[in-house]
Amino acid sequence: MDMQLLTYWQQQFISYLTTHANSDDGAHDMGHFNRVWQNCRAINQTEGNKADDLVLLTAAYFHDLVSFPKNHPDRSCSSLLSADQTAVLLKEHFTGFPADKIAAVHHAIHAHSFSAGIPTETYEAQILQDADRMEALGAIGIARTFYTAGLMHSSMFNAEDPMGENRPLNDSRYALDHFTVKLLQLPALMNTAAGKQMARANADYLVQFREKMCREITGEW
Repeated sequence: MDMQLLTYWQQQFISYLTTHANSDDGAHDMGHFNRVWQNCRAINQTEGNKADDLVLLTAAYFHDLVSFPKNHPDRSCSSLLSADQTAVLLKEHFTGFPADKIAAVHHAIHAHSFSAGIPTETYEAQILQDADRMEALGAIGIARTFYTAGLMHSSMFNAEDPMGENRPLNDSRYALDHFTVKLLQLPALMNTAAGKQMARANADYLVQFREKMCREITGEW
């Protein structure tokens, strides 16, 4: 796609979200949207540019337009509400946006969510899902995990059994449990070969971090 046109739409989306997006959620802020778009581009390029860049760009910036907290009863509805509201915005606010791409944007946003459990039926949906999941891994993933745990008033870890070897894991109560319950499962769930490779490298970093944290908890420096 024409990079000048892509840049135009990116600027339009950033301008809108800077004014209208929820500025109180540091895990789903403009930095997150920018990084997901960067991840989308990297994956798409590695995969041979099979996906539509404008669909990816739009879905990357609006995939968390509605984002309920992880402990909210309607959490699984976030992606559908985001998709629905984005479709309305593209029709009514962003005049000139290609109407024939709105359905693809809607599906990519709806299907990206881990909690929604919607099958990804397009390259764009698969790439967006992988790109967003990359935000849960590596150094960014660690930062976002503990940031979110703080918002939920969860503990960082169980000091008596940080690895959960002799107790049921509970990632609603302990942030470190979330590594095993969800994050370290993500590489196997990636859709694309590029996403799997990126995820495995960043998952290894999580394992190293967890091992170091557990040593510090037990006084082994």
